[in-house]
Amino acid sequence: MCGIVAYIGKKEAYPILIKGLKRLEYRGYDSAGVALLNKGELKIFKKKGKVADLETATANQDVSGSLGMGHTRWATHGEPNDRNSHPHLSQSGEIAIIHNGIIENYATLKEELINRGHEFKSDTDSEVLVHLIEEIKEQEKCNLGEAVRLALGQVIGAYAIVVISRNDPAKLIGARKGSPLVVGIGEEGEYFMASDATPIIEYTRKVLYLEDGEIAYILDGELDVRTIADQAVSPFIHQLEMNLEAIEKGGYPHFMLKEIHEQPRSIYDSIRGRFDAHSGTFAMRSLKEYEQKIKGLKRIIIVGCGTSWHAGLVGEYLFENLARIPVEVEYASEFRYRNPIINEDDLVIAISQSGETADTLEAMRVAKEHGATVFGLCNVVGSSIPRLSNAGAYTHAGPEIGVASTKAFTAQVSILTLWALAFGEMQGKLSKNDLRTAMAELETIPEKVSNILKYEPQIVEIAERFCNAQNFLFLGRGYGFPVALEGALKLKEISYIHAEGYPAAEMKHGPIALVDEKMPVVVIATQTANYDKVVSNIQEVKARKGVVIAIVTKGDTKVPAMADYLMEIPEVSDFLEPLLTTIPLQLLSYHIAVMRGCNVDQPRNLAKSVTVE
Repeated sequence: MCGIVAYIGKKEAYPILIKGLKRLEYRGYDSAGVALLNKGELKIFKKKGKVADLETATANQDVSGSLGMGHTRWATHGEPNDRNSHPHLSQSGEIAIIHNGIIENYATLKEELINRGHEFKSDTDSEVLVHLIEEIKEQEKCNLGEAVRLALGQVIGAYAIVVISRNDPAKLIGARKGSPLVVGIGEEGEYFMASDATPIIEYTRKVLYLEDGEIAYILDGELDVRTIADQAVSPFIHQLEMNLEAIEKGGYPHFMLKEIHEQPRSIYDSIRGRFDAHSGTFAMRSLKEYEQKIKGLKRIIIVGCGTSWHAGLVGEYLFENLARIPVEVEYASEFRYRNPIINEDDLVIAISQSGETADTLEAMRVAKEHGATVFGLCNVVGSSIPRLSNAGAYTHAGPEIGVASTKAFTAQVSILTLWALAFGEMQGKLSKNDLRTAMAELETIPEKVSNILKYEPQIVEIAERFCNAQNFLFLGRGYGFPVALEGALKLKEISYIHAEGYPAAEMKHGPIALVDEKMPVVVIATQTANYDKVVSNIQEVKARKGVVIAIVTKGDTKVPAMADYLMEIPEVSDFLEPLLTTIPLQLLSYHIAVMRGCNVDQPRNLAKSVTVE
């Protein structure tokens, strides 16, 4: 949540900041602002709304300066408005701060500062921190960097911050705890800071990822990284592999549509080189290093949030069906607070697109404290979850800019499928012949996804029919149940239509009361082991005048005779169906949202990376 970008060097900062904020806007878009330092003058420009509104507001302003920082906000403390926008200034106006995260003890600190004469202009926790920094600087007679370090020692919570001062025109300070902050190293003493690498890739490929409790000091073109305890750190410089084209729309009207259409490639990239269908072997380091543990595994716990939790539910079916290992799937936010029973011989799989999801990170820490082995599954190289994991895998889906996750979900399911197949073989539940057959079919998935995408015009027609609906019901059995949940989530996320996903059999235990001629019911009715039961559920909906939109296996004749609208997928084994059935639901949600005039890439109240609890 919230996007941070900063620059110090010889170039003009403002164009870099504005472009960077536009690339970070998926992290929050309630308001935006910049701070620019030029010839001893610290200028602040901030505006409620999108980055484009900020750009309009600064059109006739002097925005010169080679040191600056920008912020795009997802509101936590204080409603979205101009005064709560970042950057925030200290009491004297000397120091400016931008902040991502939550200072949990801000109310206590604020009360103490007010009693000592401080006056606040916003409702945010962030402004409290910059006031505290200035007070410490004045009381301790120390420099800005030391004041930041001492102030951070007094705060409780999560943060990524950048701080500048009008009295220190060659200094830029950044720090993190619980929220990501990347430092980019440019040429001839220029540096960048950002929430992720997207604003940096155009200017440099050399970055370092600050660890929790680290502070980066940039002074006179030199970088010094230290801990809050003031211990020197030798930073590891990473080489970015991201391409600039990957974070552009590439001719598509929205990032979400581009990312839906990228799935043949993202699934392929996520599985390629990781197995050999001919020999029935795997090439994944996590499997090799933890082979003995996997062979004796008695329980898997999967933790995630939102779409990643849905991927985990698919994983539950995969691991239990293919490897016969008991699985529990937990919301990370609940798992960490309910005193879970975790054993040293458990495997915990943490799933997150960003690798920075706060609740998932805390769930991992709880698991590790209990001695469990933790595998991470995420999409962002160098993010916090891979660094905290014992092992794991990257999904290689490429940057996902649309807030509603699409290609990250299918990439996650692809890796979970590989792990389930490998675990099944290691546990002696899958023969080598069955394994090779499954691998060979997995290799066909990217092409089958491509074929489904060709049916987009038919899905557009269905979207036109239902774009004004007030409610949707999504039903599925077996592997179709998690997909029903994900389909409902996609629709409500981006179109603001109320939608619920249910196991098809559970419809009779309540939701069927909602069914009438105005209720569209999406049913995943492919020819799987549960096919006949799903057909019965469709008949129950039709008997109550419900409108059925069915996802069917190509060539089926029974369901098409009952359903009102159809979306077809190629024939595939049960365990691979989620990789196909989710595609029509993504397209349906997208086109309904566009027809309703919704901002599909930046839905209201949402942000891409949830880095606060």
